[in-house]
Amino acid sequence: MKNIVKTMVLGGAILAASCTDLETQPRQSLTPETAFADVDGMESLGLTAYGTLRAFNRYGQQLIIAPEIMADNLRIIANTGRYIGQEQNTDRAHIGIWNGGMWSGINTTNIVLAQIDDEEAIPGDAAQRQRVKGEAHFLRALMYFDMARIYGYEPGKEVNGWDKAVILRTEPTLGFSNADFRARATNRQVYDQVIADLQAAINLLPNASMGSANVYRASRGAAQALLARVYLYDSKFAEAAASASAAMASFGLSDDGTGLATPENYIAGFSTAPNPESLFEVEIRANDWSTVDGVNNSVSSLTANVFASAQFIATATDDLIESYDENDVRRDAWVETTRTGSDETVYRSAKWLGHKGDFLENLPIIRAAEMYLIRAEARYRTGDEAGAIADLNALRANRGLEEFPISATGQALFEAIMLERRLEFALEGHRWFDLKRNGLPITKAGRFEDIPYEDYRLLPPLPTDELLLNDQLEQNPGYN
Repeated sequence: MKNIVKTMVLGGAILAASCTDLETQPRQSLTPETAFADVDGMESLGLTAYGTLRAFNRYGQQLIIAPEIMADNLRIIANTGRYIGQEQNTDRAHIGIWNGGMWSGINTTNIVLAQIDDEEAIPGDAAQRQRVKGEAHFLRALMYFDMARIYGYEPGKEVNGWDKAVILRTEPTLGFSNADFRARATNRQVYDQVIADLQAAINLLPNASMGSANVYRASRGAAQALLARVYLYDSKFAEAAASASAAMASFGLSDDGTGLATPENYIAGFSTAPNPESLFEVEIRANDWSTVDGVNNSVSSLTANVFASAQFIATATDDLIESYDENDVRRDAWVETTRTGSDETVYRSAKWLGHKGDFLENLPIIRAAEMYLIRAEARYRTGDEAGAIADLNALRANRGLEEFPISATGQALFEAIMLERRLEFALEGHRWFDLKRNGLPITKAGRFEDIPYEDYRLLPPLPTDELLLNDQLEQNPGYN
């Protein structure tokens, strides 16, 4: 078994992840002999899966920008051919990560999990072994969760009974000899696997300090935080509240908001590596992409004009800007400016400024603020309106709104929670999913017609070449 895996890794897994910069030793020395010699080698292999996250068609760009453009937070101001279809929600214009490397990352985690417990073949420190295993569970959960929330409905929110998600594999594909074609698993099956992975990760991973360099790798608190997000999508609201509370405790966050960024340092935090509120952050380093890549593909290039060669194709919608209270420090995340050759007032992002130089920046994937908002929504759904209000106001007090507390109840409270999420996470890749997971229409801020929840365009099409290759795959409704 071990020799077969060595052959497969040499031929594919490490080469597929060669863009990563996270190995514990130089990439050129990560051979099958070193990767499978001991726990150090397995850790190096496992770390390559982090590189899957920062690619431009994942968190490096698409998963940050597309969910904002496809809903009501961003609008296109320069026709470069990018995201035009997503802004208009045209047929087949969506988030497409099926062929974007996720499967390679998932397979890498499967390889690690298949081998790491073999102490005789993979000698090494027990604590290190436990961490490597926990990270593999965390990363597999994150990748499967992203795939499931894009390509399928959330459990219990299916339209016309359509419950297909993605192919589910928890064993490594070692080569053609054991590759097989499979049908899509149900959303329930994928969510159950994601939850199981995160529960395993929580019991294996070490603690981390919020905003410190150790948030570049999965930690116990990060797994608790991601599990809270998954439970919220899964409408397991009591569990979501409990997991959010556990993550807050792991990172030393207080119920009153102590530990959150203050109005004085909120904006600056997005030009700090890591962000002081980060619970899990994707680190991007200079050799992870070239300057040309940054100009053409980085989040900062597409949403700001701080570099002369930036594309600057997307700005905040007027509806989003008008939703901020004048005292809200989050309004400062949008800076009035103009585009070259135009006198139109537009807004550049102050979150993504390429603060590491040459369009280079880290991307916080889970921030502390999310735990308060997950818990607020979960508490509202379980009838604890007082607790929901307390969480909202704890966050608002740290955003310059201490003198403007929320006191709404009922549906107005739910709408206040959704607005708070919109304002807090603008240009962080949440908006489309927040509407979708709640079974709500996708609002478009008056630019285009809203998308009813029942519309087939809520789900993207599977790639045609995948359907031709695997006749067990079923296309999402509306694309046949």
